[in-house]
This record gives sequence, C-alpha cells and structure tokens, in this order.
Amino acid sequence: MGAKNVCLMTDRNLSQLPPVQMALDSLVKNGINFKVYDNVRVEPTDRSFMEAIEFAKKGAFDAYVAVGGGSTIDTCKAANLYASSPHSDFLDYVSVPIGKGKPVSVPLKPLIAVPTTSGTGSETTGVAIFDYEPLKVKIGIGSRAIKPTLGLIDPLHTRHMPDRVVANSGFDVLWAVRNPDDLEARSNMHLASAFAGIGFGNAGVHLCHGMSYPISGLVKTYKAKDYNVDHPLVPHGLSVVLTSPAVFTFTAQMFPERHLETAEILGADTRTARIADAGPVLADALRKLLLDLDVDDGLAAIGYSKADIPALVKGTLPQERVTKLSPRPQSEEDLSALFEASMKLY
Repeated sequence: MGAKNVCLMTDRNLSQLPPVQMALDSLVKNGINFKVYDNVRVEPTDRSFMEAIEFAKKGAFDAYVAVGGGSTIDTCKAANLYASSPHSDFLDYVSVPIGKGKPVSVPLKPLIAVPTTSGTGSETTGVAIFDYEPLKVKIGIGSRAIKPTLGLIDPLHTRHMPDRVVANSGFDVLWAVRNPDDLEARSNMHLASAFAGIGFGNAGVHLCHGMSYPISGLVKTYKAKDYNVDHPLVPHGLSVVLTSPAVFTFTAQMFPERHLETAEILGADTRTARIADAGPVLADALRKLLLDLDVDDGLAAIGYSKADIPALVKGTLPQERVTKLSPRPQSEEDLSALFEASMKLY
C-alpha cells in the first residue's frame, strides 16, 4: 500500500491488550509513522464519530488500521470517509430519512480492519452504524466505498473478550462461551462472523435490526455486564436478538420451510413439526439458546415497559432502509405487537 502515515484506531479497553500491541509492533518494525486514536466509543454516536473524524482530518493520514469490534471498525470507516471528503456536512452521507444519503464519489484511503469480536462482520461490510443522539435512534452510513480494503481475521484476537461480550457479539457461539479456551470454536465463530457480514452486506437485514436501533438508542440506565463503559449501553447484538423470537414467529408464514430449517440447525427436533407451527418452533429454539446463554429476559429486563412501546415504534419507522426488506410487511400496529411480545422471553 505504500503507507507512510497511518492512523490506528481502537478503544481504551483494547489499547493495552495484545491485538493492539501486535499492530503497533508491526508498524514500528516496518518504520511506518503512525498516530493512535483510542477514544472510540463502544456503540458510537454522531458526536463520537465527529471527534474521530476531526482527528483524522488533522492527521492527514494515507492509511488506516482499525483494531477492535464493530464500533471501532465503523468509527474508522466514518473517519476515513469524511477525512477524504473534508468539506462535506456530516449528514451528507448519512442514510435517509435522517441524512441526505449522498453517494460517495471521492476516493478513500486504504483501511485494514482487525476484528477482535465475532458477530458484526464489520470488516466485510460497507456500513457504519451509530446512535444519532438528537433523535435517540440508530442510523448508518451505507456505501460500498467505505468497505475495508483488507480484513485480518485471527481468532486469537478474540481471546480477551469477557463472556458477556462473546455472547452479545455473536449468538451462534454457545460453545465458545462455555469453553473460552476452545480455539476451534473461536475460529468457527470468527469465520462465521465474516461470512455473515458478506451475506448481509449483499442481502441486507430486516425487522430485528430495524427494531434494535431504538432499543439501543433509547436506553435509560441499563449497562451490560462485562462492558467497561461509563454510559448506559445495550450492546448491538443484544438489542437485535431480544426481538428475534417474536419477529420470526411473525415472518414464518411467508417461508415456513426456511424457518423450520433454521430451527433444526439450532437443535430443534422438527421431524413431527407442522408447517403451520414453523414460527413457534423456531421461536422456542431461539429462547432455549438465549436461556442457555443467560441472556436478559426480554426488553423489560433491560429497562423498558409497555409505556415505552410508542417511542420504540416511532424510532423504528425511519428504519425503512432495513424494515422494508422483511419478508412480511408490517404496520405500526404490528410493530407495537412485536415489541410487546418481546418484553418477556421466558
């Protein structure tokens, strides 16, 4: 790449850990000038994005290295974009209806992503997600132009994740949670994350993600266990998975065979299941997995009540970019019912 002035982005929890130290050692060994930005916020906001963007603009970097989870990689994508287009307003590239959704027409600098969590697949996607604080909702920047140039996927980089971070990052990883020293499980989980990112980078996501954005954005006092942060936080993976039993019960009628296939993959005995029961069968399989992982018992367990449902629905409606991809269209009444059904899981 011929880089001579590199920006390495990470968060403060990771900055003293081996994955970051390995990257720094490599830069030093190769005589490459660099600066470290370690003020990435876990579950970034428009404000934290703009702070990173300002750092990138001042640094005049010719390449970026992001070492961390989805929050770090997404922050680095945004910094690269706006430093490469320094006169653009922040909302220019933010997705509609909150932003203008302008196409990216400027060349960006190379970005190497080194994921240390398994779940977001951010190293493979052209999306950068953040909390838009004025409206208390998640939104994103979406363009293939911001996709990392290279992803270095090494399961050894995930060894320093606490159990809750492992679970909340990727909910297909029960064995890696139960046996953190199983490197084969970690390898499969890390690879699955990358493959999932490639998949939804092309096909998109739908209701669980659209509903997750206000769940994270409207957080009150909940702070997820094992996350060393100084602000209320519902991790992205948790906000997505809490509505999954209700959502897949809702969508099953559109493709029941696919829902039963998924339930079987998750361990359900589907040999005698009726097509009409595809939704409940998959929902039960998901609940069993979440219970095994000691996941919070629904939205009520993270601080929400029925009184919050109108605000949660209101926060979901602008997410048409993803909700319109649902196999089953939904009304405001449907969304209200889905949030209510997600208040308690077990």
